[in-house]
Amino acid sequence: MNRTLLEEQLSSLPLLQYEFISTDELVFSENVRYICRTECPMYGRTWACPPAVGTVEQCREKCMEFTSGLLFSTVTEVSDIANIEETLSTRAPHEAITRRVRDLIAEQCGTVFALSTEACAICEKCAYAEGKPCRHPERMFPCVESHGIIVTDLAEKHGMDFFNGGNIVTWFSLILFSDDAG
Repeated sequence: MNRTLLEEQLSSLPLLQYEFISTDELVFSENVRYICRTECPMYGRTWACPPAVGTVEQCREKCMEFTSGLLFSTVTEVSDIANIEETLSTRAPHEAITRRVRDLIAEQCGTVFALSTEACAICEKCAYAEGKPCRHPERMFPCVESHGIIVTDLAEKHGMDFFNGGNIVTWFSLILFSDDAG
């Protein structure tokens, strides 16, 4: 991978921070999945979330097929961070950036695996609920946390800001790839 070229391309995007990582740094935890199961209303309702994404072990195996990753964040300001509808309405621009970053990395590395924020919101009603395949697998990004990955741990290891204060929403995505050049 030509990281210099990629970083030039990334500099044109509204990213707050980004860090290249090794997949060996990923920490997977059943505790994250417990939170999905007990606290998230999307559990069992979308292809981007558990149980549709597989067990934490299956997710770990899928992620470990890759050697490297790019963890990045974007931010947006809302009038009231406690207003979940307003907060979630800011996801679409982050997802568009995730798609762009994924494509930039794929141009150099071929196969990539993109994980992003929350549950997928492409379709009004996910095909998972109907027992049908995903209608947009090329556009759907599973949630990072759905894979049992502790995003805060990874962000802290790399000095990335997780909480940016006030009414600032911070979104994270992780693009996994195999970087033979290191």
